[in-house]
Amino acid sequence: MPMFDYKCEACGKIFDDLVSSRDTADSEIECPHCKEKKAKRLFSAPAIAVNGAPPTASPGCNPSSGFS
Repeated sequence: MPMFDYKCEACGKIFDDLVSSRDTADSEIECPHCKEKKAKRLFSAPAIAVNGAPPTASPGCNPSSGFS
């Protein structure tokens, strides 16, 4: 089951939820803070593991310095 990030349109809180299907409508997701069903799915990058290891930065790469 995929995990998605949501933002509640009612209270503004951001939360994640494990949903049973990618096709689950946002209107079915309940905010754990205010209990309203006004969630909006957020775009998030997937976490990718290579050979079972967590992703790491390339040598000499400084993500905070921007593009060069």
